[in-house]
Amino acid sequence: MSPNPLVGAVLVRDGEVIGEGFHAELGGLHAERAALADAARRGEDAGGATMYVTLEPCAHHGRQPPCVEAILAADLARVVIASDDPTAKAAGRGPEELRAGGVAVDVLDPYGEIAAAARLLNQPFRKHGRSGLPWVLWKTAMSLDGRTATPEGASPWISGERSRELVHVWRGECDAIAVGIGTVLADDPLLTARLGEARQPVRVVFDSDARLPLDSQLLATTDEAPVTVVHAREADHGRLEALLAAGAETIAAAGRTPAERATAALAELGRRGLTSLLLEGGATLAAAFAAAEEIDEARVFVAPLVLGGPAAAEVPVAGLQGTLVGAETVGEDTLIRTRFKEW
Repeated sequence: MSPNPLVGAVLVRDGEVIGEGFHAELGGLHAERAALADAARRGEDAGGATMYVTLEPCAHHGRQPPCVEAILAADLARVVIASDDPTAKAAGRGPEELRAGGVAVDVLDPYGEIAAAARLLNQPFRKHGRSGLPWVLWKTAMSLDGRTATPEGASPWISGERSRELVHVWRGECDAIAVGIGTVLADDPLLTARLGEARQPVRVVFDSDARLPLDSQLLATTDEAPVTVVHAREADHGRLEALLAAGAETIAAAGRTPAERATAALAELGRRGLTSLLLEGGATLAAAFAAAEEIDEARVFVAPLVLGGPAAAEVPVAGLQGTLVGAETVGEDTLIRTRFKEW
């Protein structure tokens, strides 16, 4: 699907649904055309009907022709739009062309519940469209006493099995997943989505000195999922050449501070077409993104554990003020969702 948004459309006439559709895959029919095709399969003439759609219909050519053309050709009477398209190539063109073609267009109150839900459905698309940067989701797990790592020699997992399964779902939903080199050196992770036929994210390692081991699981599986190493400009050239030869891609991130380098890396990932980033590994990396104010949402698993030790670990996003989205039970853990920005 990415970089395209999630869109659904419903055709209604005289209070009855005569067609439904959604954008199922990149390059496939857009929701509006899918709904019109569904109406045709049902033997329904869409002329004079109303279309309800979660995002304004497009008026530009991409992998599919403009949806506005299909709507005008179907002679719809009215289109009701839940949310705007913030991208420069779209932004208001569709509604304008529909009105010019004689179709009544209603845009829902942006402060209403339905419009808000439609916007939140497409936060990665909206942030990338407005800023060029990927939407950043920070995931972490902690004990009741604030620990984000278990004692040496203990199980590496703080969260429970169901929580870890949910993280694999999120990995498959995001374009990329990021960790710091400390996490890689300590755990040698795969960072793949290991549930069914999940789409694999680009695996991003923030590694200033290009220390990623050539025998790591990441580099051994570049045929399964890409690996990108974010390094400082002064990183050793020989190490970078070895990483490239092993199948990794690289990004030289400029900046004097970790926060500046995080922002520079995000900008380059956005230029490469990535719209969402799952930030998983390491307090140091999370602190850099927090300092850059580039964490859009946090999902924190709190496990019913007291790990103890000399001092509780400090959660690395102190100072950020967000909006509590909700809390839910996942297995034996509690998942707390907080949104810091809405796009």
